Amino acid sequence: MSMGLRYIGIERKNNRKRNMSNKISNENNLTVVTEFFLVGFQVSQDLRIPLFCLLFVVFCGTICGNLLIILLVSSSKILHTPMYFFISQLSITDTLLTMDIVPNMLHVLLNNGGTITFIGCMTQLYFFSSSEIFECFLLTMMSYDRYVAICNPLRYTSIMTNAFRLRLTAISWLLGFSFPLSDVITTSKLNFYGPNVIDHFFCDLPPLLKLSCSDSFIIHISDYLLSFPIVVIPITIIVASYTSIVRAVLRIPSSTGRQKAFSTCSSHLIVVSIFYWTLFSVYVLPTKGQSLTANKFLSLLYTVFTPLVNPLIYSLRNKDIKKAVQAAVYKCDIWYQ
Repeated sequence: MSMGLRYIGIERKNNRKRNMSNKISNENNLTVVTEFFLVGFQVSQDLRIPLFCLLFVVFCGTICGNLLIILLVSSSKILHTPMYFFISQLSITDTLLTMDIVPNMLHVLLNNGGTITFIGCMTQLYFFSSSEIFECFLLTMMSYDRYVAICNPLRYTSIMTNAFRLRLTAISWLLGFSFPLSDVITTSKLNFYGPNVIDHFFCDLPPLLKLSCSDSFIIHISDYLLSFPIVVIPITIIVASYTSIVRAVLRIPSSTGRQKAFSTCSSHLIVVSIFYWTLFSVYVLPTKGQSLTANKFLSLLYTVFTPLVNPLIYSLRNKDIKKAVQAAVYKCDIWYQ
């Protein structure tokens, strides 16, 4: 009897050893993902080329339009004001976002899918997150600038000094490049085995977390905590600023004065509405029935089309920028003659 029990114990130990060795062997046989395959937009050959041409034209228009805004603000004296300084910063971040997303997206679209290295994916995710976070802070600064200009016009020059706006911008850039570091570093340390197909046209955080074999609870908690300084506080400041602006404008006795005051804020309100509507529709309030294709097209709005629309909104509705463009064209004509 004792011999039988001893034999059963030995067999159990051997089974445990075999199970452990098999587990270690299976873990060693797992292939670590070194690159991801971006699906992009799976469209027919007849639609692929026209869509590529459209997005390429949008890409060229975005780069040219934003670079034009940057050059005009830096070279024209009539645009050396805080409002146009912030507009030039918006053009810089739109250019950064476009260069980060669109070139690789065009490659993926033309080839009906494409690969991106693991490091390249993390780099794209970092610069995408940085530019979006900075734009949140920038739109908040622009709303505060409009608040001071309309509600405290006599103190505008003493409040919105060059040193103050440079300090605000530097802090916003620093926070924009610092906040995504924790998510990107944590994501890069997750285990990615097996499936490496991302059903998107760029490396975004949600589809990456779906492919991870590790627990992403820490990343979700981090995103939740960061949403307060990145989203909640800026939106609160924007809403409070425009509430005060509306009250101040309604107290203006003449309709001409009210219309002029509202016109100085309309461009910024349009940009804010487009920016937050697209972000909320993709990340904050995704519907259960929303397909991946619909999600990708919504992402296309804020990564590709919004950077094109921003300079158009500020240039088409702004007399100072039109004057600066005319002056630049006049100088070019004189130089060529």
